[in-house]
Amino acid sequence: MNIFYRIINKFFTLIEDFKHKVYIQTCINNGLKLGENVSIRNGVSVGSEPFLVEISDGSRIASGTTFVTHSGATVNLRKISGYEEVRNFGRIKIGKNCAVGSNCVILQDVELGDNCILGANYVLSESMPSNTVFAGNPATYVCEIEDYRLEERGGGREW
Repeated sequence: MNIFYRIINKFFTLIEDFKHKVYIQTCINNGLKLGENVSIRNGVSVGSEPFLVEISDGSRIASGTTFVTHSGATVNLRKISGYEEVRNFGRIKIGKNCAVGSNCVILQDVELGDNCILGANYVLSESMPSNTVFAGNPATYVCEIEDYRLEERGGGREW
């Protein structure tokens, strides 16, 4: 019976991988900019305006990450007299060689410089300078990449 479950699991995994490839290709066709050797795991949402998202060479985006390129609250504001034309859209740019952890939310008008690490499960509402590590909710500066490297050699760091 175990082999049956393994076959079924493999079948559904292949379907999910295919759906992910179709989704990413659709986003590229709608303007998503991807550099060379970018890894985007299953379950990533580029949002309804993929043309506002750019991910540079060698960056890795973990599963569950969501790119939010606009504020949905403006729909409600547009119902108020004098606010009919309110819009809140912004670009998101991920630099070269960045790592974005699982289940992150990256808001509009945010840029990650090169060589950045964003810890898992965090909301990023401000840009990250190159060579930095951010974590927390909302995500804030933790350390430089050099400090992170040294910390990894000597043990873990709790954020």
